[in-house]
Amino acid sequence: MNEHTIRLTVNGENAEVRVEPRMLLSDLIRHQLGLTGTHVGCEQGACGACTVIIDGRPQRSCLVLAVQADGTTVETVEGVECDGIENAVQTALHEQHGLQCGFCTPGIVMSLVAAHRAGVPAATAREQVLDGHLCRCTGYVNIRAAVDAAWEAAGDRRTGYRQENLGQESHRQESHGQESLGQVSLGQESHRQGGSE
Repeated sequence: MNEHTIRLTVNGENAEVRVEPRMLLSDLIRHQLGLTGTHVGCEQGACGACTVIIDGRPQRSCLVLAVQADGTTVETVEGVECDGIENAVQTALHEQHGLQCGFCTPGIVMSLVAAHRAGVPAATAREQVLDGHLCRCTGYVNIRAAVDAAWEAAGDRRTGYRQENLGQESHRQESHGQESLGQVSLGQESHRQGGSE
């Protein structure tokens, strides 16, 4: 099978690699570039674990061919900054107990970072962005609290979330938890609209 040479910028560093036409970006990131913080779960774009930021937009790297990433700028969880919203998201997830096994966490971090950079309010991030991520451990209550804490720490007061909502969130997750998981996230929609450009 013919290989193609592609050039892309990953976490601020230029890379030139040879890839097969059918290689997924997630495989390139993990196996050829050694950036294993990008996790691969369902390989169907549903779980969100493989989310990276491509040219400023969150996308599922398991749904993007490596050749489609030629000429792009890719950010993985290894490349997030140690300050600003990037640090705020990671700190909030830790302090609000928004992670347990941690498998889904890198994808969630990347989606939330992209959402905040795009000016998405916390309320939208809590619902639409997190709807594109599967977490088998936390029940999402603490992750949603972490979104508000991160937005507030970054100076965005438009959270609209109060501590008394936690009980309502927990009840809603128990009764409707599986209904929202298949909905399209902002990252998935971005991929469908422009992932193959």
